[in-house]
Amino acid sequence: MGVSNNVIGILNFLTAVLSIPMIGAGIWLASKHSTDCMRFLQWPVIIIGVFILLVSLAGLIGSCYRSSCLLWIYATIMFLLILLLFCFTVFAFVVTNKGAGDAVSGKGFDEFHLGNYSSWLQRQVNKASVWRKIQSCLADSNTCSKLNSKYTTVEEFNAAHLSPIQSGCCKPPSACGYTFVTPTNWTTAAIAAADNDCTLWNNDAKQLCYSCDSCKAGVLQNVKKDWRKVGVVNVIMLVFLIVVYSVSCCAIRSVKREKYYGYA
Repeated sequence: MGVSNNVIGILNFLTAVLSIPMIGAGIWLASKHSTDCMRFLQWPVIIIGVFILLVSLAGLIGSCYRSSCLLWIYATIMFLLILLLFCFTVFAFVVTNKGAGDAVSGKGFDEFHLGNYSSWLQRQVNKASVWRKIQSCLADSNTCSKLNSKYTTVEEFNAAHLSPIQSGCCKPPSACGYTFVTPTNWTTAAIAAADNDCTLWNNDAKQLCYSCDSCKAGVLQNVKKDWRKVGVVNVIMLVFLIVVYSVSCCAIRSVKREKYYGYA
C-alpha cells in the first residue's frame, strides 16, 4: 500500500510539473504574432494545462492522506481529462492536417490559398467579427512595413523567404501581374481578373491585402505550424496521463483492500 501511494504521489508530482510546459505552450502561442491576432486558439491549451495541474495536486493530496473517496473522485476526473485531451489533440491534428504553400516560379517564397485549409479553420477567419480583429492586429504591427527597408529592389524581393503572413498579406498575388515599386507599393495590375484578391489590393499601409483570402490563408498557415508544435506536447502529456491513471487505479484498489482487511 505504501509503495502504491508513494508511486502515485511521485507520478502526480511529475504530472503537475509537466503541466507547466503545457501551460507554457499556451502562453507561447499567445506570444506568437499570428496567434496573438487569433486569441481564441491558445485558450484551450492553457485551460487544459491548468486543469491537469489542479487534478494532479488533488491526486497528490489523496495519496498522501490515503483518502479512497478523494482518490475515486480524482480517478474519475482524470479519466474525463484524458478523454478531453485526447479529443482536443485529435481535433487539432485533423483541422490542421490540410493546407500548404504553393511554390511560385522564380520566387523565393510560397503563396497560400484559403481553399487548401480545413473548412473549420476557413469558417473561423471568414467570420466578419473575427477577421476585423485580425485585420486590425496585422495593420498595427510592423510585419509588412519592415519589408520596405529590407528589400529595395525587385530582385531582392523575389529572392526573399517571406513568412506566410508577409506573402499573403503584404503584397498582391503574383498571378495579378502587379509591377513592383516597393514591397508594399505596386502599380496597377495587368490582369486584375486572374484572382479575386487582385481587386482587393490597396497600397494604403492600413489596407494592403488584409482583406484578401491569401492573407487569411497566410494566417492559417502560421496557426497550423504553431498548433502542430503544441500537438506534440499534448501527445506526450496524454501518454503520461494514461500511465498515471493506470497506477492510480492500482493505488485505489490497494486503499480499498487495506480498509477491508483493516491493516495500516
